[in-house]
Amino acid sequence: MPTPPTSLDKTADIYDEFENDIQVCDPLFRDFGGHIRFSGPIQTIKCYEDNSLVRELLGQPGEGRVLVVDAGGSMRCAMLGDILAQKGVDNGWAGVVMFGCIRDAKEISEMPIGVKALATLPRKSVKKGIGESAIPVTFAQVNFKPGDWLYADEDGIVTLQAKD
Repeated sequence: MPTPPTSLDKTADIYDEFENDIQVCDPLFRDFGGHIRFSGPIQTIKCYEDNSLVRELLGQPGEGRVLVVDAGGSMRCAMLGDILAQKGVDNGWAGVVMFGCIRDAKEISEMPIGVKALATLPRKSVKKGIGESAIPVTFAQVNFKPGDWLYADEDGIVTLQAKD
């Protein structure tokens, strides 16, 4: 693969350059964070209506990574709110892609972090510590693998396999 795109590259330009190597998410996600354009290496979580692992990972150094959360597309509770988003900001995460809902949308929109999610909902999740991290997850017609790169902007979300 040629030189990876920079964080300032548009997803449309990345697609044009890497058309045969890129995955493109179905257009399911809305923008909620203060940064609409964000990118970084992928870190994954798979959990359903329990955001314990989201809290745990956003509490760790993000080092410019993007947390990709497979919350099963649940529309029954929010998996990210302003307190956890602020943890992400404080710990250097570039963004969160939530295949589920968030809450505290106004506060999150004012934070310097990218957040894409399906919708908003005021109901909080349970906290039982159930879920898995650092595993491949699949949703929106994309296979998200830890270490691969994610790029997001106004046009959508694309991923590129990490350079070997």
